[in-house]
Amino acid sequence: MTTAQTAPFINRELSLLAFHRRVLCLAEDEALPLLERLRFLCISAANLDEFYEVRVAALLHKRDHGIMQSGVDDANISQLLVDIHQLTAEMIDNQYSLLNQELLPALAEKGVTFPPRDDWNNEQRSWLRRHMFQHLLPVISPLGIDPAHPFPRVVNKHLHFIVSLEGKDAFGREHRLAIVPIPRSLPRLICLPAKISQSSNSYV
Repeated sequence: MTTAQTAPFINRELSLLAFHRRVLCLAEDEALPLLERLRFLCISAANLDEFYEVRVAALLHKRDHGIMQSGVDDANISQLLVDIHQLTAEMIDNQYSLLNQELLPALAEKGVTFPPRDDWNNEQRSWLRRHMFQHLLPVISPLGIDPAHPFPRVVNKHLHFIVSLEGKDAFGREHRLAIVPIPRSLPRLICLPAKISQSSNSYV
């Protein structure tokens, strides 16, 4: 990988990414308890989100205003962004590999499963549909995206879904997309009842 580093200083963005990689290394440490490894994986993912929100955004702002050097380290911002992309892409691949190939199978051995949608049986689908209509739909409000409405204000660090729509509204207009803000009062995981669960604890 070509490095953006030219001066005898450590670039602060690359240094911070190296720290985030060490957090991920803790998630990969088989000597740690399973839930601690999962916790470190979650921390590493949140760290990368914040890194792009703050550090990468600042670099893009500088580049857009014609500033091509990042600071005292004299790193070229364009090359630095390429380096950051390569490093974070590798970290994200490692995160998903660790989750899907090690942590989720290890949790399943302990009786904690996260069945994918394609594996839900009819009983589970029926229960989840009722749960959706009774507990979720009453508290969510989709925000349409169309020429008649400006792009809605999305709250920072909140979970949002973008959904595709079918049909027409009351005025005969077709809506293509909507944003669905998920209130923080809703749980991120739903525990299936034991009678329809595939293991002692199944979550979706």
